[in-house]
Amino acid sequence: MFAVRHALKPTLATRGTSLKAAFASIPLDLDHGTTPGVAVEEPGAFRIQTFNKISTKGLERFPKGQYSVSDSHNTSHAILLRSHKLSMDEVPMSCRAVARCGAGTNNVPVTEMTKAGVPVFNTPGANANAVKELVLAGLLLASRDITGGISHMKQLGTKGEQRERVEKDKALFGGRELTGKTLGVIGLGHIGSATARDAAALGMDVIGYDPGMTIESALKLPRETQILGGMKAVFAQADYISLNIPFINKSPEEGGTRGIISAELLAEMKSDASILNFARGELVDSEALKALFDAGHKGKYVTDFPEDLLWDHDQAIVIPHLGASTEEAEDAAAAMAAETIMRFLTTGEIVNSVNFPTTLLETRDTQTSVRIGIVNQNVSGSLAQILAVFGDKDLNILQQVNKSRGDIAYNVVDVELRDDVDWPMVQKDLTTIPEVISSRFILGETPLGGYGYAVNHPEKGYSV
Repeated sequence: MFAVRHALKPTLATRGTSLKAAFASIPLDLDHGTTPGVAVEEPGAFRIQTFNKISTKGLERFPKGQYSVSDSHNTSHAILLRSHKLSMDEVPMSCRAVARCGAGTNNVPVTEMTKAGVPVFNTPGANANAVKELVLAGLLLASRDITGGISHMKQLGTKGEQRERVEKDKALFGGRELTGKTLGVIGLGHIGSATARDAAALGMDVIGYDPGMTIESALKLPRETQILGGMKAVFAQADYISLNIPFINKSPEEGGTRGIISAELLAEMKSDASILNFARGELVDSEALKALFDAGHKGKYVTDFPEDLLWDHDQAIVIPHLGASTEEAEDAAAAMAAETIMRFLTTGEIVNSVNFPTTLLETRDTQTSVRIGIVNQNVSGSLAQILAVFGDKDLNILQQVNKSRGDIAYNVVDVELRDDVDWPMVQKDLTTIPEVISSRFILGETPLGGYGYAVNHPEKGYSV
């Protein structure tokens, strides 16, 4: 369940002075948006709750005065986190959005957030360069026994023999060059396409597979890249295979990717092919891979996801989870998360969400219109009921966008701004439609932009 969720009113000192003239007729400073007995933390600013240590450069994207960023807010309008495992008890009713500074969202209860009408955002591509560089390092680790050589030299050093044996023992750690070898890339998104491009620059032949490849990713690929019809074909032809696909905790038969690198697929590999897994450990059937190694396969498994069966295997090169652990990647991810949150809070637009539909909007005249966002269950008849509220109030709709994704629907409606409208009653009528989850006035970057949020709570009913 949620922790107590609420939207708050400004203090008496800010009433009548903090709203821009265009919104003077929306009395959000009256009873609407109050919670008795709860003090206003910082009136007139969007409150951003942070978990983990978020990059300072990223947080600097939030303009001071318009946003208050803290790790101690208990009535936040949005949450920013990295690896913290978020629970619903940590999500106040006032929260409109959650953004993770990274690509994966396994530490966020996405299903529960969707039911609560809260979009969850990630930062795809922000760490792509950092992960790509680690994949390239993995190629070198798999092709040349660098780690074995390092360990050997340290052992010689304890005996004082390192200078004497440095030339004699180099034959123990022979390898092969990457030039002319074939890299197979499974998943050609931000990381996969960047890996393909740089591998080609190293003189490798690149083949790949991605059934959901976008035009944007395709344009980033080297011209010589061969796109094959399936993973079996890639595994059969590649000397090195880089996994760059998301983890979906279902079997492949159920539409997931858990254990998708199966015994059947591994059997297609060349006898000395290596796998690079900097995506997720659960993609690989580790029992099948261990059996393959124990049967004489000569390749390597390079990964930053240690697990019980392979972490100490001679043919596994396991490092800490370093993919996004660069200063540049952390800065980029935090900056992208901040920009995404600000865009959603001030305009209602949605990009890079893992549970809500992408929603892009036309600009509006803030002097003559008011924007209202409505989240509802994606069931037939809901949109008609929402539009009927505006019709009953004789409000002219200037722009209306309706998008859906799975069980959730998201509406953004621009209506004419009039002084004779009971706006709190408009919001109550919208929010108390049985299928509606929440609604909010989207006031842009005005000081009261954080107010005007209402929830159709399953237990508390209409809550503002």
